[in-house]
Amino acid sequence: MKVLLTGANGYIGMRLLPLLLEQGHEVCCLVRDKRRFREESDPGDRVQIIEGDLLREETLDGIPRDIDAAYYLVHSMASTFKGFARLESLSAENFVAAIEKTACKQQIFLTGIVNDEALSDHLRSRREVENILKSSKIPHTILRAAIIIGSGSASFEIIRDLTEKLPVMIAPKWVKTRCQPIGIRDVLAYLAGVLMNEKALNQQADIGGPDILTYKEMMLTYASARKLRRLIVTVPVLTPKLSSYWLNLVTSVPFALARSLVESMKNEVICADDKINEIFRHRCVSYREALALAFTRIEQNSIVSSWKDALNRGYLQTSFMDQVKVPQNGTVNYHVKMPFERGSDEVFDNVWNIGGHRGWYYLDWLWNLRGFIDKLLGGVGSRRGRTSAADLQPGDALDFWRVLLADRKNHRLLLYAEMKVPGEAWLELTISHQNNRSFLCQTATFRPSGLWGRLYWYAMWPFHVVLFKGMAREIAGYGLKKIAGIVEKRH
Repeated sequence: MKVLLTGANGYIGMRLLPLLLEQGHEVCCLVRDKRRFREESDPGDRVQIIEGDLLREETLDGIPRDIDAAYYLVHSMASTFKGFARLESLSAENFVAAIEKTACKQQIFLTGIVNDEALSDHLRSRREVENILKSSKIPHTILRAAIIIGSGSASFEIIRDLTEKLPVMIAPKWVKTRCQPIGIRDVLAYLAGVLMNEKALNQQADIGGPDILTYKEMMLTYASARKLRRLIVTVPVLTPKLSSYWLNLVTSVPFALARSLVESMKNEVICADDKINEIFRHRCVSYREALALAFTRIEQNSIVSSWKDALNRGYLQTSFMDQVKVPQNGTVNYHVKMPFERGSDEVFDNVWNIGGHRGWYYLDWLWNLRGFIDKLLGGVGSRRGRTSAADLQPGDALDFWRVLLADRKNHRLLLYAEMKVPGEAWLELTISHQNNRSFLCQTATFRPSGLWGRLYWYAMWPFHVVLFKGMAREIAGYGLKKIAGIVEKRH
């Protein structure tokens, strides 16, 4: 069977692809940039990569005409743009127009449970997408899920951040809202189980795990599983906007996503019926079991995908990989060139493992302070960490940076800043060899936006001098010893 998979680089898509291949299907992956596509194993000729943007109908002509089914796994929830609902609708309209030109016999859409009358803007937008897909002449299957629990999922990461970091929580009243969490492996089982299932055609069904819990109960259950003692006190005075700022500051989610989540948390997300069992019978794991599976993935450093790796259009366009060469015109930079005698691979291992739990090697508190200030300004902050503790790929989130290029073989790492700054910033770490000597080269480049940008750069200059020199020493493995021969350049 030939299947179109949209959102193949997304949290769900990256996990669904190997399952579809395991079942013997041929999969056409629609992505905005082929260079970001990742497939760990060799799929042979059963995976076809198609470049196209669902927001631009003219880019979708490459979708094969002989597909049998199509998954729609795209949404704009994390967009910082106002009017995300219109983007959602436009994307769905273009998707329908494209697959109606094919032999597609089924379209499958994963969305949220929308059983309440007074829905949040986000859930109302999701329901509008449903209506657009239903208006198509192609049979639909719509699966509505509550919050998804799995390593790398936004819901799990929020629960994890809140519970791990706050022994006592003063929480808004929405923590008493009930929901029906479902494990990621169960979501994938349903998505695969309804594929070309005649019982699923022109049907919509709610999917959820066996437990109905409040958000407070979910956090306390997490605490119990981690053997943590936590106290949660609910108060009625925290408005949705204040709650969004609070969630943004305490967890890794940016403000736009926090706002969408908080507004949706006023709605109960509980399965209205068990229709899914008539379509595809499957036993879902409990909430505790889903947590245990997520912990196992984290401990094994085998997180397949994360919500953090979705591009944020407010900071970086999808063509970001065209920026693998740092611009020279209109920029200022600070360069440190550190000689070392250790093996190049050994030193670059330190570069490869930078950020996340490992930190930035020198004055971590200063990096954390910068991340906290960014959060206060509505930015992404530094809580996102790394998707994988052992690997880096172009497009990965890395604290408040985005990986543009990760070339372990040639010892080059290039990062682009997603923090709020009056301009654009890059950080490049490479290893070079000259006159039989090896050097760690570390370059911070900034393209200021107007006068404020230049004032920002020179105000930060004393911090750069201390921070980047110390960081280079630590990465090269010298600790805090004074090293002769450090070369600094300022432009």
